[in-house]
Amino acid sequence: MKLSLIVPCYNEEGNVEAFYNETEKAFSGVPFDYEYVFINDGSKDKTLENLRKLHQEKKHSNITVVSFSRNFGKESAIYAGLKNSVGDYVSIIDADLQQRPEVVLEMMEILTNNSDLDCVAAYQEKRKENAVLSAFKTCFYKVINLLSEVNLHADASDFRTFTRGMADAIIEMSEYHRFSKGIFSWIGFNTEYIPYEVQERNSGETKWSFTKLMRYAFDGISAFSTKPLQLATYVGMFSSIASIIYMIIVIIKRLAFGDPVSGYATIVALILLIGGIQLFCMGIMGTYIAKTYIQSKHRPIYVAREVLSYDKEEK
Repeated sequence: MKLSLIVPCYNEEGNVEAFYNETEKAFSGVPFDYEYVFINDGSKDKTLENLRKLHQEKKHSNITVVSFSRNFGKESAIYAGLKNSVGDYVSIIDADLQQRPEVVLEMMEILTNNSDLDCVAAYQEKRKENAVLSAFKTCFYKVINLLSEVNLHADASDFRTFTRGMADAIIEMSEYHRFSKGIFSWIGFNTEYIPYEVQERNSGETKWSFTKLMRYAFDGISAFSTKPLQLATYVGMFSSIASIIYMIIVIIKRLAFGDPVSGYATIVALILLIGGIQLFCMGIMGTYIAKTYIQSKHRPIYVAREVLSYDKEEK
């Protein structure tokens, strides 16, 4: 098997069949064999029903369907796709046709013509989101590159094609809280970035709200950087030093100038300030402790309720 297409699906009932048809049209006549690995991430609509129908109609073809017992998230879906793929090359692509299969062929051509490359990743040359969301994403990449030990290419998505060796390296990183963009950068491998134009969704609405993007950003920073913990230390040291300096100033004013010690309002303000700093630092530490606690349970990254496959040995 030359290529595995990993397709995470969450409430994509109107897209899975269209995606298959468009990919078949784009891949018509390609000189290599390929497979589809659809991951149903606990969809609440008819996504699984449509995937079963597609698999049944093409039961002697090249379609694998892995259906989760509940929604585990796109990161888990990507991991499941890698675990269930067999291709020499692996491509991660969304089902909504915003990422076109023709770009996958472009990636494959670059990889097969350059043996030194391990991965070709696509980035949005021109974003189509509103100005606020675009500014937030730009800020996120600047912050995470400043704080973390890995460097993320701005605007690069999960839409990429890479070798089996790179796929195996990602599978070995079996951490529960996954941040694929960071994992791709952390494991290394030679990567070339190419621009692509995001198309309109074929059907449905985006699953990424601003709140989910914020949570995803915080997960990414905490997954690949311990600098927030260092920041908590520095903030604590600064507040302690500032408190000592202020105490000395108050004593000097009282002894040298006879000024009365500041009253109730000042004391309350200082207590609230110090208390807020302490809670802020405890919150940062709590985030890391919580992730360590969950990781220590060694829970599976996903639970498959149903797997529909084909005879891969014939391929």
